[in-house]
Order: sequence, then structure tokens, then C-alpha cells
Amino acid sequence: MLCAVRESSRFLCSHVKHICFTTGCQSNPFAGGGRQPNSFALCFECMRYLVKAKVKPGQELGLLRDIESGTLGQGSIAGDEYIDNMQKARVDEQGICTWVEVCFCATPLQEETPYWEQYFELLKIKDAHSRKNCRHENGTEPWACCDCDCTRKLEEQLQAKGESFLNSLRRGPRK
Repeated sequence: MLCAVRESSRFLCSHVKHICFTTGCQSNPFAGGGRQPNSFALCFECMRYLVKAKVKPGQELGLLRDIESGTLGQGSIAGDEYIDNMQKARVDEQGICTWVEVCFCATPLQEETPYWEQYFELLKIKDAHSRKNCRHENGTEPWACCDCDCTRKLEEQLQAKGESFLNSLRRGPRK
């Protein structure tokens, strides 16, 4: 996963869960046993979500064009994640597209939603695994979602369902 986003000032401004000005913030995975008085740290949310969506009628060609040109999500801090998500996405017989997405927003897919809603009707966004088992969320490993395999089994199961979303999109509507 791409994690260069954590270096961006835009990311910091729009994805900070809260700023801690006290020592011992329990929700801050970077605290490492506390900080010096008068110090602060930025605390982030990070989670993997299972997303279900349906392409809006008439948006198939525009979506395919933006995926293939690499411009899907252009201007978003999430960068290449949009393309990666679409490459891994699966679609079922009802045209419901499903993918797992990493998000660092305090509100699920806050940054990504406007980009997705250009092309998709977002049907469902839910945690892809239990937050109590998330190493980032429980503070045992900051930024764990970047290289985490916590949803590996779910993603493998998705790959066995339906068909590749991109192949379906390239083929066009079923008749």
C-alpha cells in the first residue's frame, strides 16, 4: 500500500483525528509511554473498509477512461490508491462492485467519497475487520494499515467471487 500520504501537509490538515497537548494520550499510538510536558502529537484514524458500490448509469466509459489514464482520484491525497482499488475490485452478477480500501480519515472515506461519487453510488461502507484486532487502532503498531495483511483472507475470498471489475467494465454492459 502507498503510505507516502502520511508525509503530506494536506493529509495532516484534513486527516488528523485530534492534536494531543498532554502527556499520555491513550489514543495516540506514537506516544510510546508519554511525552515531555508542553509537547504535542498528531493522532490519526486508520482502518480498512469493505466498500460496495454500483457504477452510476452512463458513467462506465468515463470511469474506465480515468482508470486507464491514471487520472482517477487526481488531486486526492489518496493518490494511486483509487487505481489500485479498481484493479483489485470484483463485480457480481447484479453489478455490485466490492473492494477493500485503506483510509486514514476520522470519518470513513471522507477524502475519497467525492471522487468515488463521481462514478459510483456507494451502497455500503463497513469495517473490513474488527477494530479490536487492528494493530494501529490498539496502539501496538502505528501505521500498521500500510503493510498490514489483516484483510488478506477477505481479499483472497473476494478474488474468488464474481469477476474482475476492470474486465467487466472493459467488456461493457451485459446484454
